[in-house]
Amino acid sequence: MSESTHPSHSLFVRTAHHLPGLRRLPLAKLLILGEIAVLARQHISNLEPKERRRFLALMRQGHGRRRNLSPREQEELTALIAKMKPWLFARLVADRLSPVPLPERMVRGRR
Repeated sequence: MSESTHPSHSLFVRTAHHLPGLRRLPLAKLLILGEIAVLARQHISNLEPKERRRFLALMRQGHGRRRNLSPREQEELTALIAKMKPWLFARLVADRLSPVPLPERMVRGRR
């Protein structure tokens, strides 16, 4: 099968026409963004559906900035973020993007 008739190639081309900036991103960057998106989804899934809705509502209300929220809402947002384990997310992203595997204790911490 030639490169231009491969099903994934045609899907990429069709998608690129609908998203203007996509054609300018090299395929490697798209794969990296996909990896990060999968990891982010896994971490957001640590929240219950009600908590996810509240998290998104707080983010929309604050326009992505904590200072736009009341002190009570800031505490609530902080608790929701902590439940998603951002430190583990950052370490897993570093591990996925690293050209060499990171030691498990660096990624997950001491047990």
